[in-house]
Amino acid sequence: MTTLASIIVSIAEEMRTASERGAVANYIPPLARVDLNRFGMAVVGMDGETHTVGDAAVPFSVQSVSKVFSLSMALNAMGEELWGRVRQEPSGSAFNSIIQLENEHGIPRNPFINAGAIVIADILVSRYGRENARTRLLDFLRPLVDDPASIDIDTDVARQERETGFRNMALANYMRTFGNIRNVVEDTLDFYFHQCALTMNCQQLAQVGTYLMTGGLNPLTGERVMSERNAQTILALMMMCGHYDGSGAFAIRVGLPGKSGVGGGILAIAPGVASIAVWSPGLNAQGNSLLGTRALERLVQHTGWSVFRASPWVVNPT
Repeated sequence: MTTLASIIVSIAEEMRTASERGAVANYIPPLARVDLNRFGMAVVGMDGETHTVGDAAVPFSVQSVSKVFSLSMALNAMGEELWGRVRQEPSGSAFNSIIQLENEHGIPRNPFINAGAIVIADILVSRYGRENARTRLLDFLRPLVDDPASIDIDTDVARQERETGFRNMALANYMRTFGNIRNVVEDTLDFYFHQCALTMNCQQLAQVGTYLMTGGLNPLTGERVMSERNAQTILALMMMCGHYDGSGAFAIRVGLPGKSGVGGGILAIAPGVASIAVWSPGLNAQGNSLLGTRALERLVQHTGWSVFRASPWVVNPT
């Protein structure tokens, strides 16, 4: 019988021998130095069983995958009021585009493009303060993993993002002119850059994502992390907007809610079935992991986990 363990081993072998690997993000110096040949994958099922392969224990910078977690915190804090400051629609533009903001009066299209995530960061800084917002973010994440102390923020990555983040500074200042950034811009961006500098490995990232797999519950403790409604909202946004102007193609190829980061990580959720993290630092033209996307496509082909599948899903193969 084909097992989940054997499926991800075969996927990892295919990715290991792939000739086309994409290109690392070269505008953030620490990311530019990551070995292009790295590949890791982790799958956590509803029963808590975890399967890993390749470099799944190697920490990496999750970058924009962190936007899922800051949005979760902001929704917990503000509820539906949040949507007065950021919309819920696909952008169809690059992740750092400034073009739409002028026509749409400084209201970003969604919380996963950079402008939208900066607004979310501003909300959290207003709520908790610049320094305490970082602590609250770590407090949100750490109870979801087996080894909480190992999840941290790489302050050197955050510093270098700040030193090179001119486009993000422009986005924040532009939104400030519309009144949609309400704190000192430097304070909001400081939290945003530190949020993006979160460091995890694939196993930890898959564990963190389990609250979305379960409809808002922490499966380790049984405690509610967020409402089921808010968890559904985040999954919908991941499906529509989680891969920027490549979101439609990802939905067709993979068929799971997913969120990518320019560090090469992708968090994907099969609701009620599995939380999946994959890492391969080479990116495609849209800034999404090239082999990570291919690996998730292969996983869904083998398991039938696509949310668009007409017949009943195949439960975790054992």
